[in-house]
Amino acid sequence: MSRRILLISHEYAPVGGSGGNAARHIARGLAKLGHKPYVLTTAARGQPRTEESDGVFIHRVGPERADMRHLGQNEAVRFALAAMRAGPRLALEHRIEAALTFFSLPDGAVGWWLKRSCGVPFAIALQSGDVPRQPKKPTWRTRLRDRTIKRLWRRSVAVIANSENLAEQARHFDAGRTVTVIPAGADVDGITPKDDYSPHEDVKLLYVGRLDSHKGLDVLLPALAKLSSALKWRLELIGDGPDWTVVAALAGRFALIDRVAIRGWQGWNALPAIYRSADIFVLPSREEGMPAALLEAMASGLPVIATRVPGAGEAVRHGKTGLLVKVDDSEGLADALTQLIIDPTRWEAMGRAGRERIENYYSWTNVAEKWLAVIENAIAPRAER
Repeated sequence: MSRRILLISHEYAPVGGSGGNAARHIARGLAKLGHKPYVLTTAARGQPRTEESDGVFIHRVGPERADMRHLGQNEAVRFALAAMRAGPRLALEHRIEAALTFFSLPDGAVGWWLKRSCGVPFAIALQSGDVPRQPKKPTWRTRLRDRTIKRLWRRSVAVIANSENLAEQARHFDAGRTVTVIPAGADVDGITPKDDYSPHEDVKLLYVGRLDSHKGLDVLLPALAKLSSALKWRLELIGDGPDWTVVAALAGRFALIDRVAIRGWQGWNALPAIYRSADIFVLPSREEGMPAALLEAMASGLPVIATRVPGAGEAVRHGKTGLLVKVDDSEGLADALTQLIIDPTRWEAMGRAGRERIENYYSWTNVAEKWLAVIENAIAPRAER
């Protein structure tokens, strides 16, 4: 039976980060499975207010976003209010049977309103960084936020995290709510893997992601400085964020200016070619949910080096698809980099094993099928009434 499903996400690729990318691929996956997904998302410059793309019906509401990557607090509130007005109308017009909301706030609040106004059950898809951290000195704002999120979780039919690490954080935050895991995925159909593993004259290292303290770039640069001067390599950093100047300063401090290029954020459509052009992917994070860039790099057939954090540690098979090192261990990271840089014969075996792992466990088609099971469980009690 074809299901009518509303996905509510303030991010929807090409706008936003990994949450928007997940929303788009899950919506497309549901359409490929023969269902009718509708999307309620934020208005953005250059994007039509309504469109149909790959079997997905997209509705963009509220003021156009000023920042295509990150949603400000005021923009989040404006989106929530606009979505609460538009959601019930869409639900009635298209006879929506269930809703899938990305992020607890603001999207979960829109899902709750849809349930209250139209009786549509909603599930919450937790994304990386979506679970509040307990501040040392709670304020009335953080207390209100925490109470609100817990109420939204308990009114949803399911709370699903995109990694075991994020699920554990969520269980610690709200011990009274069951939290299960459906991992993030990679676009197996849209990402063509490498077929040429001949090394560049200067081995091309690649990082894709936010430039901030959680990503461990302040460990990567010192690790690179420890490498033998006889090794030829270059690092390409794809992304933006608050630590751009910190990374640039470190490159200068360690005399790596000529070897490190910060290219800023590149569009989703440009990333597959960027991955394929690299030799080794590196992600030295201090913490992760399920890193989309890592899965995309593996889907591209790249050998990877990552830290032993949940999420990355779940996806990478040490010695088979890449190498795992301890967090904040510049010596260990330098050793792993050296091992792969000097041994290109390992790249193809690791890269092909990584691609196979993504196809078997982390394709968006597999992810969409798992979400469909959640949606069917949400709809079943309504059908029985």
